Amino acid sequence: MTVITHARRKSALGKMIDSAGGVSVGVALTRARKNLEELRAKAMVELALHITELSQLPPPSCPEDFGMRLDGVYRSANAVIDAAAPFELDDICAVTKGLCDIVDTAQARGAMDWRIIEVHVRTLRLLMVLPAEARAERDVVRAQLTDMVARKVNQTG
Repeated sequence: MTVITHARRKSALGKMIDSAGGVSVGVALTRARKNLEELRAKAMVELALHITELSQLPPPSCPEDFGMRLDGVYRSANAVIDAAAPFELDDICAVTKGLCDIVDTAQARGAMDWRIIEVHVRTLRLLMVLPAEARAERDVVRAQLTDMVARKVNQTG
């Protein structure tokens, strides 16, 4: 019988934590949370800016314009997700991800009801002002949006 053994190497992170002057994971997380909270106000301004960009995108004026308008929606929606994700604004990320999914579907079909985008923008604005503690209200808003999208997609599909 042969037994193969190897010396386990300590991870680089483990070495840093154990070395003199190293920072514990708890302290590092506390510092990271503090840094994020300092950036939160700036992120909220950026979120509002990107939501406003979404609201100002006009519907396509002709079939040739359709793809370009959807690309604009997709770019602005991704910017919303990028600004919201680090701050655990999960409702905003979920609504915006749903909007991206709708854009993907619309590109494949070559058509969509532009009012769906307008409803998503209104929903995003509402979620921005609802307090995080209003969990039930936030859930109702998202559920109603999901129902509306399902009805509209099934009507046009």
